[in-house]
Amino acid sequence: MNKGKLRIIPLGGLDQIGMNITAFEFDNDIVVVDCGLAFPEDDMLGIDLVIPDTTYLEDNIDRVRGLVVTHGHEDHIGAIPYVLQKISVPIYATRLTMALIEGKLEEHGMLADTGRTVVTCGEKVRFGSLSVEFIRTNHSIGDACALAITSPVGVVVHTGDFKVDYTPVFGDPIDLSRFAELGKQGVLALMCDSTNAERPGFTNSERTVGRALDSIFADHEDSRILVATFSSNVDRVQQIINAAEHYGRKVVLEGRSMVNIINTAIDIGYVRIPEGILIDISRIKDYPDGKTVIITTGSQGESMAALSRIATNMHKMVSIKPGDVVVFSSNPIPGNEKAVFKVINELSMKGAEVIFQDTHVSGHACQEEIKLIYTLTRPKFAVPVHGEHRHLMAQRQTAVSLGVPKENVFILSNGQVLEMDEDGAAVTGDVPNGAVFVDGLGVGDVGNVVLRDRQRLAEDGIVIVCMALEPGTNILVSGPTVMSRGFVYIKESDEFMDEAREVVLSAFERISDRNITSRNKIKDIIKDALSSFIWKRIKRSPMILPIIMENNEV
Repeated sequence: MNKGKLRIIPLGGLDQIGMNITAFEFDNDIVVVDCGLAFPEDDMLGIDLVIPDTTYLEDNIDRVRGLVVTHGHEDHIGAIPYVLQKISVPIYATRLTMALIEGKLEEHGMLADTGRTVVTCGEKVRFGSLSVEFIRTNHSIGDACALAITSPVGVVVHTGDFKVDYTPVFGDPIDLSRFAELGKQGVLALMCDSTNAERPGFTNSERTVGRALDSIFADHEDSRILVATFSSNVDRVQQIINAAEHYGRKVVLEGRSMVNIINTAIDIGYVRIPEGILIDISRIKDYPDGKTVIITTGSQGESMAALSRIATNMHKMVSIKPGDVVVFSSNPIPGNEKAVFKVINELSMKGAEVIFQDTHVSGHACQEEIKLIYTLTRPKFAVPVHGEHRHLMAQRQTAVSLGVPKENVFILSNGQVLEMDEDGAAVTGDVPNGAVFVDGLGVGDVGNVVLRDRQRLAEDGIVIVCMALEPGTNILVSGPTVMSRGFVYIKESDEFMDEAREVVLSAFERISDRNITSRNKIKDIIKDALSSFIWKRIKRSPMILPIIMENNEV
């Protein structure tokens, strides 16, 4: 490690949406910013969550001073319970963010053993040679912060996820004056949210959604209304509740994450609930349709979320009927469009009116807001973060247009090490990085080989060959029996399966002639023979699994 240089090491969150985590290192001190998860892609069969590879932090645990969190979204806090099992470090976050983290830690039985410090905007925390200042910003969840990370060689401003909202639903507007002060003092590097870097203009205020929701409530006074939104969008839920109160409706919160997050926000005073407005979903049948609103999860078409279960008649308490109004108060995350439209179609076929226009605003800054932050901070170096590669490149163009030299804008990949000081910056190497798959209670026990097997099983099925041999010989005692799953429908393919069995028997004749007794060699010969036969006959490549039992096992 070069002394006297600040090292910035993104371990996740670049060239992707989600799994945000970055290490800042100077001398013997490391501060970690955020620790998020990503949701599995379509080809990650059976995977529940994807978390970052933190091998580098595990190898340097004696130098990791703390985990600083910018806000409470899953892509920034979701991996904390898993990562803290390997690197036990104290956590620093604002009030709502910490409350959401504590809920996760309690669920995993880790609350009592984890150091936690609630900070306020404007507060500074020292971590050896590094210090971190929390700066108030706006986002689609309350208590979001940017960070000013001060090292002996300069200040790095990390915006976190942000937008400029002059009229937020809860709390104060972004602290632009502090960004300007830091710019006057000198900012070494700016790490800015790139999610909306391709979009011109400004992101609308959250309050514009409130006006759209009010119009929907006014136009459908006799209809039951269901609103699907992100459970973490506390301000959005507050506006739905405000509209319900204004039009005399009772409110049902549905979906586990919705109930948990909003109850947490209620407990710490971040959501105002008029007395008597919340009811349990079991009581919804006691009220006329025009007097209820259901706030639910499932705006992204998740198959097990409440709205999807309602749309497919799998929900125990609620089913869609003609005249219902369903509002999607979100935009599909890239990759989720197909699932979202599938739910919309299900709802429409059952007679519901589905509304998804003008009912959502982004929580991320568009180009003009990004320009504002660059203009205020005037950084020497720019490191676009949070986004796919096209988003990072779009912000690079913006930074260059504002006077940042092209060679001073660094488009990093996860695991790359960017070293910098007052004199310059350069990528000097890389550290272990990647994705760790969570499948049920298993963390990291499913790798790419297992995923390839699952993909192959899903696409081509499996053929199983069972037989029993005399111990230590190649003498066939019983079998072979050829079975399949997800390959061909056996009742209609008896002749084909009989031919497959004959192929295995022919392979055994060659095995006997060559006096082969190695079980692994026998399996390989059977697999090769059967694979060749199947491909020639029907042009398929199923997984072939020979099972050899010894005679005394039968």
